[in-house]
Amino acid sequence: MKLSKLLSKQVVLADGAMGTMLYQSGVYINACFDELNLSNPKLVTKIHKQYIEAGSDFIETNTFGANEVKLAKYGLAEQVEKINKAGVELARQTAGDKVLVAGAIGPLARDIALYNQLSKQQAIAAYKKQARALADASADFLILETFSNTDELLLAIEALGSVTDLEIVAQMTTTELNETPYGEKIDHAISRIAEQKGVTAVGLNCSVGPSAMLNALELIHGVTDKPISVQPNAGLPRQVEDRLLYMSTPEYMAEFAKRFYEKGERIIGGCCGTTPDHIREMVRAVRAIDKAATSKARFSVVTIETPKTTEIRETPFAEKSKFAAKLAKGQKVTTIEITPPKGLDIEPILEKARACADMGIDAINIPDGPRASSRLSPMVTAVKIQQAANIESILHFCCRDRNLIGMQSDILGAYAMGLRNMLVITGDPPKMGDYPQATGVFDMDSITLTGVIRNLNRGIDLGGNQFSPPTALAIGVGANPVATDIKREIEKYHQKVLAGAEFAVTQPVFDADTLFRFLDSTKQSKIPVIAGIWPFTSLKNAEFMANEVPGVVVPGKLLERMSAAKTQQQGKIIGVEIARELIDRISDRVAGFAVSAPFGNVKIALAVLGKIEIDKI
Repeated sequence: MKLSKLLSKQVVLADGAMGTMLYQSGVYINACFDELNLSNPKLVTKIHKQYIEAGSDFIETNTFGANEVKLAKYGLAEQVEKINKAGVELARQTAGDKVLVAGAIGPLARDIALYNQLSKQQAIAAYKKQARALADASADFLILETFSNTDELLLAIEALGSVTDLEIVAQMTTTELNETPYGEKIDHAISRIAEQKGVTAVGLNCSVGPSAMLNALELIHGVTDKPISVQPNAGLPRQVEDRLLYMSTPEYMAEFAKRFYEKGERIIGGCCGTTPDHIREMVRAVRAIDKAATSKARFSVVTIETPKTTEIRETPFAEKSKFAAKLAKGQKVTTIEITPPKGLDIEPILEKARACADMGIDAINIPDGPRASSRLSPMVTAVKIQQAANIESILHFCCRDRNLIGMQSDILGAYAMGLRNMLVITGDPPKMGDYPQATGVFDMDSITLTGVIRNLNRGIDLGGNQFSPPTALAIGVGANPVATDIKREIEKYHQKVLAGAEFAVTQPVFDADTLFRFLDSTKQSKIPVIAGIWPFTSLKNAEFMANEVPGVVVPGKLLERMSAAKTQQQGKIIGVEIARELIDRISDRVAGFAVSAPFGNVKIALAVLGKIEIDKI
């Protein structure tokens, strides 16, 4: 399969470092790593196998420095064809038919631009010779990587195009100043590269860690519409005794892999310091969300049409529930989020729900497996609360854990048991939770599932079959005003509304101006927006929200403010004060507030909403 065809179907996960793995296996740093294709093929094959087992969609040949200029330093200039051919054969034998093989080509050992040690003709000849050897050995595509000099990369692309029609991925290095090592702005360099014939994808690799590379990618998106590749180092190396070590953990790299995906990067992998362990975590993080994002292309349930011969009355939003009726009238609603227990004892939660009902709270939010945790069924929890506490619930319904048949069955079951409000979410990947080996199903994403519920409200199931009476669920969706890729988030929000969303609840908001910008950008989709509010309980809690919870951004000034707390009680009071101030500022722009009860402390949430005095928390 061609790389371009694979890119049209999915995000493509690359492998990690070859040199790092060879060095860790005992190969001396001053050895010729490329020559190991001939002298130690078992070691090279072992590393390829580890990356494939980690989930890489393609592996790179061990030929980064296998050009005649670099090989000459080891007296191997005459072995170019042999080493490159062996590199492809080893990768191909390991990859089989399901994993692509990329012929790796790095820059030459001498600086063409500054020292004139190598003529342009010599450089072109060197690149031609290596590229021809890789192509003749049946590499699937070629990857030019770790180039510091844009002119040299352009020259290499020209050389490759003259000897093969294989697709090319062309990657530059960047500094933390978003420049090439020669001082050229990285967006200017990439724009020049992207114009070249035969270049399928462009991007960045090596030199810096994922954080700095994420900043550079912001600039690149504005200069090309070609697929973008990103392969950062595992952070910057540190000298530990006599060794250079890359300190970024697999989990850290996985978090940035998700951010790269959210930015729209189509090839994601690693460079120096990244190991199969890093790639395995990155694959787990990205595969799940990519599967969810592409699901609506596989299912057409949103577009199911009602048969023209049958009149089906969809229940108006205001008639679906007390909560919906209040929203429809433009009255402020208040909800408090209570997480289901990890065990069977539900009585403490029922007591909290009764307290909320007594204080005039409109509904209890019941999350579905937050942060991919396993708890008592949220549907059972929601039903028990409605039965025992005389207050409506809003059941969060997650796409992660059920296939489409199971989801439809549970939605019908929820309605049959008296639930009337549902908040549709895609769900966190299993890797984030207590059961990282669990499989995320993601047959549908939140957009598609919203359309499914709307059709159930019209009496139409997944197969287009009619049933009566229809459901009458108030359909809510999530929104994230601080998403990394806000344009993509806004587009998804509009799609949710078109699919049938009737209200939205935001991720926890900590900055009013950011929320206002999101509301201004989405005002054409006229549904009530309820602001998520999370009251901090301590500086540690605030730092956790800032650094560990996906989709949440905490301004530095709030962290500084929380640091003034000297006791646990002071931390709670300051957290409530911050939340109250935010509510006062945004009240005129939102339809209500969804307040979380941190660590199950409902009194804190009630204090935020002014239902009890702050000194009673």
